[in-house]
Amino acid sequence: MASKSNRTVTLSTSGVTFADVIDVARYGAKVELSKQSIDAINASRKYIEEYAAGGIPVYGVSTGFGALANRHIDVADRAQLQKSLIRSHAAGVGPAVEREVVRALMFLRLRTMASGRTGVRVALAQSYIDFLNHGITPVVPEFGSLGCSGDLAPLSHCALALMGEGKVHDANGVEMPTMQALDAAGIKPIELQAKEGLALINGTDGMLGMLIMACADLEQLCAVADITTAMSIEGLLGTDRVFAPDLHAPLRPQVGQAVSAANIFAMLKGSGIVASHRENDSRVQDAYSLRCAPQVAGAVRDTISYASTIAERELASAIDNPVVLPDGRVESNGNFHGAPVAYVLDFLAIAATDLGSIAERRTDRALDQHRSAGLPPFLAHDPGVDSGLMIAQYTQAGLVSENKRLATPASVDSIPSSAMQEDHVSMGWSAARKLRKVVDNLARILAIELVTAARAIELREGLSPSPATGRVVKELRKVVPGVGPDRFLSPELEAATTLVNSGSIVNAAREVVKELI
Repeated sequence: MASKSNRTVTLSTSGVTFADVIDVARYGAKVELSKQSIDAINASRKYIEEYAAGGIPVYGVSTGFGALANRHIDVADRAQLQKSLIRSHAAGVGPAVEREVVRALMFLRLRTMASGRTGVRVALAQSYIDFLNHGITPVVPEFGSLGCSGDLAPLSHCALALMGEGKVHDANGVEMPTMQALDAAGIKPIELQAKEGLALINGTDGMLGMLIMACADLEQLCAVADITTAMSIEGLLGTDRVFAPDLHAPLRPQVGQAVSAANIFAMLKGSGIVASHRENDSRVQDAYSLRCAPQVAGAVRDTISYASTIAERELASAIDNPVVLPDGRVESNGNFHGAPVAYVLDFLAIAATDLGSIAERRTDRALDQHRSAGLPPFLAHDPGVDSGLMIAQYTQAGLVSENKRLATPASVDSIPSSAMQEDHVSMGWSAARKLRKVVDNLARILAIELVTAARAIELREGLSPSPATGRVVKELRKVVPGVGPDRFLSPELEAATTLVNSGSIVNAAREVVKELI
C-alpha cells in the first residue's frame, strides 16, 4: 500500500464516500461499525433466524442456489449449505488481483452488511473488519466473475478466508495459508450460519471498487493531459487563442470542455514562446491534436462525471439477494446485476483510450521535422548519430494500440450460466479489469508526451516557457535529464510515469496555476 492513512472509517446505514473506499483500499484506513449499523444488522438477523428455523421456503436460507433454487434444504443442513456454497463458488483461476482491489471489494461488501439488509450477524461483519484492520488480504484469482449474481467467485475467495481456508497475503504482502495469518493476528475463523454465505458473495463490490479507483485516477490524468497539451503547444509553436473562455462555454456549453480549455489557457499564460509568434504567424490554424484538445479531454471529464454518478448511486445501494426488508420480508431481486456499473466501466475505457490517442498524435508531430516548426528530427542532440525520442513514440503508439483493443466493450457480451437460470450476465468484472490496464497505459502515454514536450520546449532556445510549464519542466528534470546524446531511455520514461502517477506533475503546475482542476 501507499502512504498510510490515519483515518478510521465508521460504517453506518447511510453508506460511504469515494474517499472512504480509496482510503481503505489504498492507504490502509481502519474500519469500524457505528451503533446504528450494529442495531440494523441485529434487527435483520432476527428475521433470518426465524425463517431458518421454520418451513417457509426462502431462497438461500431453506433452498439451494441458482438452478437448484427449488431444492428444499432441511434445517439441520442449512449451516452446511452456506459453507458448501463458499467452497464451491471459490472457483477462480489465474494470477491474484491487486491488493487494493481485494480491499475495496471487502470493504464494499462490509458496507452492504452495515446497511442492515443482508441478515448476517454482527460477528460476520466484524470478521471482515478484523481482516481489513490487520492488513490480511485474501488471494483472489483474476478470472471467475461474470458480473452477475454479483462478483461471485472473487467474493467467495474472500469468504473462504473468513472460514480459515484458502490463502491470503499478510500485512507485509507475504502469501501464506489463511490459518497461519489468522493465528499470527489472533483472529478466529468464522462459522457461517443461515444465509451468511450467500450474503457474502451477492454484490457488485469488485467492479464497483475498481470503478471508484479508476474515476479518481482518471480525474488526475485529465489534469496531466491538460498540462502536457499546453507543453506540446509551446514546443510546437501553437497558439493559445483557441482556448480563450469566450470560445467555449458561451458557444458550446459542454462542462468538461470549458474546464480543460481553462486549464490549458491558464497553463500558457505568460509564455514567451507563445508570444514570440503571436503577431506574425502565417499559420491560420493548428492541427486538431492541439486545437481540439479541450473538446477531447473535456468529453473524457464529462464521462468520468457520469460514471461517478453511477458509482455514487451504487454506493448508496444495498446489493444482496434475497434482501431483508424493514418489515421482515425476505425478497428475491435482481439488484446484483452489474449492468449499470459495467456500462460506465466500458465508457471510461473508450474515453481514456481516445485521450491517449490524441496525446500520441502531439508527440508524433513534435518528432517529425516536417511538422514540428523547426525542431530537429526526433528532438535528437545530433540527428543521424542520435535517434533522440524516435522509439519513445513507438512505445507510445504500442500503448495506444493496446488500449484500442482493450476499449472493445465487455458489457455487450453475455454468456448463460447456471443451467440457464442465470441466462444474462453483465461481464462487469471483465470491463473493470481491462479498464485498469487502460488507465495504467494512459499514464505511460502521457508520461511520454511529458518527456517529449519538455525537450521541445528546451530546444526553443532564447524563448521562455510560461511560468506554469516551466515549473513542470523543472520538476521533470529532477528525475529525467534534458537534451543530450542518446542514453538508456527506458528508465527515464518509467521515472516520468512515476511522476505522473504520484501527482507530482499536477502539484507542480498548481504551484503556479492555483485553479487547475
